[in-house]
Amino acid sequence: MDEHIEKIYSLISKFDTAMLVTHRPDGIDHARPMAIAKVDPNCDVWFFSGGVSEKASEIEGDSKVLLAFQKDHSVYVSLTGRAQLIADSTQLAELWKPAYKVWFPQGLDDPNLSLIRVNAHSAEYWDSTGFTGVQYLFEAAKAFATGTTPKVNEPEQHGKVNLK
Repeated sequence: MDEHIEKIYSLISKFDTAMLVTHRPDGIDHARPMAIAKVDPNCDVWFFSGGVSEKASEIEGDSKVLLAFQKDHSVYVSLTGRAQLIADSTQLAELWKPAYKVWFPQGLDDPNLSLIRVNAHSAEYWDSTGFTGVQYLFEAAKAFATGTTPKVNEPEQHGKVNLK
């Protein structure tokens, strides 16, 4: 696997939720938090959803979506892709977790249950964890003292990745 794709995968696979941004018919973007069911090594992201819902309707109207991930002030990822609705009972059973009963009380027997798969196209990340975080704090302090902007260490701390 490409090292840049591995970087995105290593970052987003640590998240439990993401903000899913879809496009309404009136041209306004609509964001909502979603529990992540699975992240594939190619960075495709899976969610459970109602097959008949506002977000499903928005995806059917325009499959381009954005996923936004954030952890404290240390990791940010923006991922773009195309979403598709999947109602395959085998895949639903494979990804199901008891915690999803909060949203789907009928569990796998819910006739409205479906999956959203976001086929990842590109991503941008900002990673200030570990030693890169220490480096950034040093650069930020130096920039503050000198009236400049901090130097960003690429690609460890920031990068743009084409996933397809």
